Amino acid sequence: MTGKKHLPRGQGMTEYIVIVALIAVAAIGVYRYFGSAVRSQVAGMAQEIAGQDAGTQIAGAQTAATNANSQATANKTLNSYNGN
Repeated sequence: MTGKKHLPRGQGMTEYIVIVALIAVAAIGVYRYFGSAVRSQVAGMAQEIAGQDAGTQIAGAQTAATNANSQATANKTLNSYNGN
């Protein structure tokens, strides 16, 4: 024996799956708070690229960002976690 440690088969893949799952959960959380703001910003950019005014989409993005900020800074309990 050369003294090298070998990981059991599949342990590396399991660790990879756990990391990917944690990233997915974090992405879902970010999307929950900022999804509508991002959608409004993308819609505004598409309007501007098309040569049209995007004031409505920009205002919608600002409102969504303000709502996301208030949700993120609110004290959450098990009774009010879903935004109620």
